[in-house]
Amino acid sequence: MNRPRFFLIVLVPLAFMPAGSSQTRKIKFADCPVTIPHATPEPVLSAVGMRNAYWNGNLYVGDFWPDATVRVGPLGVGSILPDGSLEMKFPWFRAAGLKGKLVVTGRRLDAAAPPLKAIIPNGHLDKGFQATGLIFPTEGCWEITGKVGDTALTFVNRVIRAE
Repeated sequence: MNRPRFFLIVLVPLAFMPAGSSQTRKIKFADCPVTIPHATPEPVLSAVGMRNAYWNGNLYVGDFWPDATVRVGPLGVGSILPDGSLEMKFPWFRAAGLKGKLVVTGRRLDAAAPPLKAIIPNGHLDKGFQATGLIFPTEGCWEITGKVGDTALTFVNRVIRAE
């Protein structure tokens, strides 16, 4: 890359960034009891490629955030929707023997907010892997529960915009 083009593409935008800015805004979470993920057991890792997960032995949810903070937006992953809500994909996995439709619900713990919305596409069987999209109406401390029949898995994540 030639020097003038490098200057325009890289250095000029940096000059307009406020001093001390960071890639993610600092959101204060008072008493957000996050669930820290664990290394994924090998059979699940091999099946769906999740390095970290929450699980109860029968139901697993993939986690990409070792500190339990979901960063959504241009400097994170996922999408900020036109209404300002935050959408993130969450992969789930039913262990051998667990069959049935996955239902996902969620509520914000640290402030009033509408419940999260879960997009659970058809096309997956009622066993094994299940893709989902979760839509958080606001940033905050979110408790998320996945349920298949009588088996439930609940965990807590912080959700922030990464702008």
